[in-house]
Amino acid sequence: MHGNMTRRGLLAVSGLSLAAPAARAPAAPVSIGKCDGYGDGLAAVLGKQFDQIGGIGKLVGGKTVAIKLNLTGSSRLGSYSPGQTHWVHPNLVGTCCQLLARAGAKRIRLLEGAGRGESLEEKMLNGGWDVAALRAAAPVVELEDTNRVGGGKRYSRLKVARPYVYPAFDLNRAYEDTDVFLNLSKLKQHEECGITLTIKNSFGITPNSTYGDDAGVDEPNESWRRGREAILHYGKRQPPKSAPQEVDFTSERFEGHRVPRICVDLIAARPVDLAIIDGIECSTGGEGPWVKGFQYAKPGVLIVGSNPVCTDAVATAVMGYNPRAKRGETPFHRMTAAKPGELQWADNPMLLAEAVGIGIADLDLIDVRGVPIKDALYDFENRRKG
Repeated sequence: MHGNMTRRGLLAVSGLSLAAPAARAPAAPVSIGKCDGYGDGLAAVLGKQFDQIGGIGKLVGGKTVAIKLNLTGSSRLGSYSPGQTHWVHPNLVGTCCQLLARAGAKRIRLLEGAGRGESLEEKMLNGGWDVAALRAAAPVVELEDTNRVGGGKRYSRLKVARPYVYPAFDLNRAYEDTDVFLNLSKLKQHEECGITLTIKNSFGITPNSTYGDDAGVDEPNESWRRGREAILHYGKRQPPKSAPQEVDFTSERFEGHRVPRICVDLIAARPVDLAIIDGIECSTGGEGPWVKGFQYAKPGVLIVGSNPVCTDAVATAVMGYNPRAKRGETPFHRMTAAKPGELQWADNPMLLAEAVGIGIADLDLIDVRGVPIKDALYDFENRRKG
């Protein structure tokens, strides 16, 4: 474990008592499982983890389950497939579908924003996925590109009870027309935000048609060509007038302030019912191969929970970090500076979420089941520097 973890973090990992945060929020059990690969033993490990957090039968039986994937970018690191480094692995996605179907789910929808001019299926195929096998993993498996209005024909407006930046979001209807929302993310670092887990993965549910740099002034642009820098990262402009506008136009414009808060607003608008973090194979050094210093990693872990904040807190500790670290403390800082003298900090999204009652980021209050944190530790910071 690296030297940047505070005494509080060290105590938490060792299992010693910690003081509770001032404001109590929901706590839920989190399971850690060890898994060497994405082969035949994967279903047994994940199935056991579902049992360890209380089972999923009552949650998904007879229901529609939407799964938000993490398929950021389109490049590769050397000979590694995207699923080995910065995307969730297709075998894990297929295994999830199989176990959900076995637990009684009647319909499964795989959701992610596809790139410019491509469908979600094309994005998967370009990443080397066997889409036919995915569709056959359960009786009903559907794909939806959520960067556009898609088959729903109109956007759903999902409100935020205690907003930081946006009081509501206009999202693809697939995020509303579901009974259960499963967030399937990758265990990895992030160039601007330090880490990207369940909470950060929700950033991608915003459609580029509405929150992209070339969104219309009045209406969404279904033929978008650019990403979400100007509106979401830096607040240089507002979304189309048809979408909810910011609650405070004078607030901080720096992305280390904005992005974590927007992510928390998003998990408030579209609550996560089940979180799975793929750390079997992943990466250090950033969110994708375009980041300098990006490297392959193999922690050999899966982390599962029903509360996104609790799940991310345990995952953060598995990465060797303190889940209660403050703004600018490792890992919540920019990993690289785009300009000399540029601000380096980012806010901790888990603490922001805890403050508005979404979950708990205190390890002393979370029931960690399965493999203990100390036996699952994979020191991301030192491996990144090595």
